[in-house]
Amino acid sequence: MTRSTRYAKFALALLLLHTVCPILSRAAESPVHFANEVVPILTKNGCNSGGCHGRSAGQNGFKLSLFGYEALDDFQHIVKEARGRRISSAAPEQSLLLLKGTNSVPHNGGKRLDPASEEYALLVRWIRQGMKFGSLDPLLTGIDVSPSERLLSKKATQQLNVTAHYTDGSTRDVTRTALYDAIEKTMASVNETGLVTLTDVPGDAVVMVRYQGQVATFRGIVPMGPPLADVPKSANFVDAHVFKKLQMLGLPPSPICDDGTFLRRVTLDIAGRLPTLDETKAFLSDNKQDKRDVLIDRLLDSDDHAEFFAGKWSALLRNKREDATYERGCVLFWQWIRDGIANNKPYDQFARELITASGDVGHTPPVAWYRTFKTANAQMEDTAQIFLGTRLQCAQCHHHPYEKWSQRDYHALTAFFSLVAKKPSGTISEDLIVRKRGDAKVLNKKTQEQVNAAPLGGKEPVLTANDDPRQALATWMTADTNPFFAKTLVNRYWKHFFGRGIVEPEDDIRDTNPPSNPALMTALVNDFIAHKYDTKQLIRAITRSNTYQLSAVPNEANASDKQNFSHYYPKRLIAEVLLDSVNTILKADTNFKNQAVNTRAVALPDNSYNSGSYFLTVFGRPESSSACECERTMEASLAQSLHLLNADEIQQKLASSSGRAALLTTDVRPTHEKARDMYLLALGREPMSDELRDAMAFFARKEEGKKVGDELTKAKRQGWEDFLWAMVNTKEFLFNH
Repeated sequence: MTRSTRYAKFALALLLLHTVCPILSRAAESPVHFANEVVPILTKNGCNSGGCHGRSAGQNGFKLSLFGYEALDDFQHIVKEARGRRISSAAPEQSLLLLKGTNSVPHNGGKRLDPASEEYALLVRWIRQGMKFGSLDPLLTGIDVSPSERLLSKKATQQLNVTAHYTDGSTRDVTRTALYDAIEKTMASVNETGLVTLTDVPGDAVVMVRYQGQVATFRGIVPMGPPLADVPKSANFVDAHVFKKLQMLGLPPSPICDDGTFLRRVTLDIAGRLPTLDETKAFLSDNKQDKRDVLIDRLLDSDDHAEFFAGKWSALLRNKREDATYERGCVLFWQWIRDGIANNKPYDQFARELITASGDVGHTPPVAWYRTFKTANAQMEDTAQIFLGTRLQCAQCHHHPYEKWSQRDYHALTAFFSLVAKKPSGTISEDLIVRKRGDAKVLNKKTQEQVNAAPLGGKEPVLTANDDPRQALATWMTADTNPFFAKTLVNRYWKHFFGRGIVEPEDDIRDTNPPSNPALMTALVNDFIAHKYDTKQLIRAITRSNTYQLSAVPNEANASDKQNFSHYYPKRLIAEVLLDSVNTILKADTNFKNQAVNTRAVALPDNSYNSGSYFLTVFGRPESSSACECERTMEASLAQSLHLLNADEIQQKLASSSGRAALLTTDVRPTHEKARDMYLLALGREPMSDELRDAMAFFARKEEGKKVGDELTKAKRQGWEDFLWAMVNTKEFLFNH
């Protein structure tokens, strides 16, 4: 072989190598999965968020599905829409998708991608590989965060690692493309790469991790100091779990409250009223060891308890008088709720009777619940929020952003109510609730799929055309194995007594919003189920605990604690209870239309009385417009202060000739005895020595120099009016502590 021939062969080999190597290199590259790799980059950079291209109408002609939950639609929008102008397969780096993302071409969203980043390189590779969707790609089944829980010191840092799991058994590190959010911002912050930075606030710092519709959480436990050597004695299982965590956190609890504080606290919480003067004196003089337990049982068996909690449930169940003709139905519905509480109807029975109610309001009062709802969607959403602690409203249009529930889950649960119909009952504004014959299914208008009834995370029940699908829903919902039903009620009642739920908000129970004390939640749920959904027994377990009976006065160590129940959290009296309490102190009544003169505000059956009482309105009594307890306004306002200070309503009650001030004026007992009684009635305690001294000096100044007779009587009357006015404006009176 000549030299020239050898050179020719060598040149040909080089040419072949230059041609084949890129092909071999591309073949060696792993294929990029659109749903598993491209969409997460768009999500991480906010491209498909509600404020950008994920909004319902898109942004500047380019639309993506919200948070990338509909990958096939996103693929069509990116690759095939607008004549394919967003992608350049011949020159991937010149694709409009990348030019906009890097802000090389003006972009309203600014720079979202760094050309030197791994994410940018992956998008280029996907385009170079031919922009495949990958219909046979493995599907994401879940994610794990590591560590999931760790004991950390104050101001510590912790790097999280997130692993995605797929249907083919493979895993992938998705730490860089996962989304992170600290639940309690005062306790922790987290950056976009999953680095958690804690503050100096002790407790549980929870971080939510999201990746393509899957969620997980990290819990960083931050002690106040070293574990406690001693913890208070436990009265029951509630204390065992609360105090165990306080011990681990090194968070000493406050001491047990005194008898007067407990009497006032538990009477307000169970019966919705102040203790009477006789009750207070008797309780404080009682030396029996079990007197607190006896008091709890007496309050639970009282009509006051049934009326108070009937009002709570009446508001939740939207017992709203939208028209004057609704009065009969509203009253009957409220009475049905009240009687159920008075008779201690098991909670699962209460829920079943409500959800499956049919007929007319005269024979079946809970059918009044259906009057509020115009669609099956609305009925399902309230059912899920009230009884399952799950807010599904978001999932009607797209995958729930913080949960695993999809649009299909939303429509499947709605289908249980798809056969509910209304017919005229013969009585004005009162419908007859009936069940239509047919299949329990609803149309998903977006996908045009007919979705059969199915519970959340469960299998479709076998239903015939003669079956009422609501019965199947109630059976699933009230089963002991249901992960939501008992937990939601336990958490709702815990918040009623403590002002904060174990899960907060109380009706938003999800994997990404974990309980502050999981062991406590589990124990309460198990006990509630073991006692056959006995709500009174649940209240006993809560209120008999030393945890509930702790003082509201924090110590130096637990003052910043807001989630571990190391002390009682004071809470403002709700509107109805406050109005009744003011009436008790001033010995006055508030007249409500079509109600007896002595009717308590907590016993009003529906929202219609708000319009006739500025007091109830300004202090936030709900209008029953939603299934959320957040509708009740608990924040303080200037209008509230001004109303108590100088409203005509308050002044008239103070000046009433039959009111407390007038009676105290004519009472011949010594002034200090009468003042003592007012402290006992309003605050549940004896006046301190300096308080009594100041009160006596105040009355003496009022009466000084006044002539015996009308002038002195008027001065005394004015003194008692001022004293009572000051009493109802103190924070100690306005709060349950």
